Amino acid sequence: MVQHTTPLWRRLQYRFDYLVSRSTTALIGWLTLACLSVVVPASVVLVRAGHQPPATLSGQLTAVWVSVGQTLKIGGAVGSPLYVLASVLLALIALLFVSTLVSLITAGINQRIMELRLGHSRLLETRHTVVLGWSDQVFPVTAELVAANSNQRRAVVAVLAPKDKVEMEQEIDARVPATGTTTIVCRNGCTTDPAVLTRVSPQTAKAVLVLPPGADDGDTHVVKTLLALNAVAAEPGDAIVVAAVHDAHNRVAAQLAAGPRGHVLAVDDIVARLLVQTARQPGLSLVYQELLNFAGDEFYTVDAPALTGRTFGEALLSFTTSSAVGLLRENGTVTLNPNPATEIAPGDRIVVIAKDDDTTVVAAAASGIDEEAIATAGPRAATAERLLLLGWNRRAPLIVQQLATYVSAGTTLDIVALGDHATMRGAQDVAVASQRLDVTLHSADTTDPRVLARLNVPSYDSVIVIGDAGRTPTAATVATQVAEADDRTLVTLLHLRSIEQASGKRISLTTEMTDDRNRLLAPAREGADFIVSGRLTSLLMAQISENPSLADVFDELFDAEGSELYLKPAADYVHPGSETTFATVVASARRRHECAVGYRLRAQAATGPAYGVRINPDKRQQVRFTAEDWVIVLAES
Repeated sequence: MVQHTTPLWRRLQYRFDYLVSRSTTALIGWLTLACLSVVVPASVVLVRAGHQPPATLSGQLTAVWVSVGQTLKIGGAVGSPLYVLASVLLALIALLFVSTLVSLITAGINQRIMELRLGHSRLLETRHTVVLGWSDQVFPVTAELVAANSNQRRAVVAVLAPKDKVEMEQEIDARVPATGTTTIVCRNGCTTDPAVLTRVSPQTAKAVLVLPPGADDGDTHVVKTLLALNAVAAEPGDAIVVAAVHDAHNRVAAQLAAGPRGHVLAVDDIVARLLVQTARQPGLSLVYQELLNFAGDEFYTVDAPALTGRTFGEALLSFTTSSAVGLLRENGTVTLNPNPATEIAPGDRIVVIAKDDDTTVVAAAASGIDEEAIATAGPRAATAERLLLLGWNRRAPLIVQQLATYVSAGTTLDIVALGDHATMRGAQDVAVASQRLDVTLHSADTTDPRVLARLNVPSYDSVIVIGDAGRTPTAATVATQVAEADDRTLVTLLHLRSIEQASGKRISLTTEMTDDRNRLLAPAREGADFIVSGRLTSLLMAQISENPSLADVFDELFDAEGSELYLKPAADYVHPGSETTFATVVASARRRHECAVGYRLRAQAATGPAYGVRINPDKRQQVRFTAEDWVIVLAES
């Protein structure tokens, strides 16, 4: 039998661990013996090595005792045995008291530090912004709030979520490294518990944002959080509450829970509508990205008493560095792209697109109109289209429904996905009821290049790619499903890019993604259309939190019955080839009962960062349009 020899240091370590693991009394005893075994010999050496060591043995022992007493802080008094014993006893009592006091102070400090690290302390701030919940939307929301607060001396954003405080801070710091004048504070806790909500002081905040979780019961969680907010404050404050739900059917309940100052977004409806609009108008996603981002031009409502009594058509050419797009009535109703003959009443505010609210100065731009450059375009004949939808998720039925609303009669839609056939059949029934869209279902894997090759993708007028998790097990987490859906989308885009290069024909492609980081990895051409659902929701929530009146503006903008943004041929407004002012384009659009807010140049469509999109140009600016350029207008159709 082989004999194993354990090293000496291992045996000593084992004995030490054994001693330490025993009772407190035994541990104190062993530590005392260990201490004396070092202190006493060292004291003897000190006494004998001194300049004048005592000559007698009793003197040396007394000196050793004094040295040991001073080293161990037990006095080292010299005198009668009773006096020495009493002094040692008092020293030990004092040592025990001081040690206990130090340990209590240390434990209290450690407990407080742990509470702070756990994020359980209460926030004492006013006019701050509260973000409730944790998802990938936290990062774009935080980044937009930082941009919105860049002109403030000190701003605070408080994030409350059931996640470790330190982890939240580290992730936000990694994704939003430059916070400028904004301080980001994280707190740990359940957002549906009113007692926990007080940690971020929502009753003194200027805005509260409730982020939608990605789980199937996420809408229920949002409603419970909104109810918890109501329970925190006995009386409603002036904080603006902005929430988002996935299913439009849950919006009514969420709106009731949010209260009169609350605004609830139906995310799936908005994303589906933008996907359809962008698929039919390439480049529209870039326009919305510019309008909803605080770094560019965005919507404002401004008071313009100088325009009271005048018409909205006159207001269109009453700003040189802003673009009027609607009216906010005194009763709170919003009308985008009203009839140019609409009179501006006292108390009305003008809805404009501007770089900042201080740039919305009334200054007439009508003098720059070139009447000879204005073109008159007749109505375009409706044509049937061939559309392709790759992938399937909960928004797919809404996409089919929106397509059935917008397309012309005779349009065909091929759906290729690994989704549930019963659900997909339901979407087909919706299309059949519209009598304008013919839907064909194909059960196939969109990441298989052979499937895409058989479809002849370049022959379609428009292609929409949405997240499809494939045959993901039902036990998979939401994060896993989202990641798999984006991964499959990236693979599908890679094959479509290969098909586009091989055919030499440009594919009109619109892609939906969940994680904005994956958009940067997408193998798509420059300036391609991407609708990132999480980022879109974050931008809308941040905009409303900073300007509550924009909630009604966005409701009107994303309502299928109202005016929407379109990219229309520039030749429909001005004669191509000659230079003209943008004021001329605005005047031409006014005759068509439209609001021109910008343009996109085809020659710059592949050049970042704007990709040819120019929102709210100076109306005095000279522009040379070609027949391939577009004008961005707000119109009913």
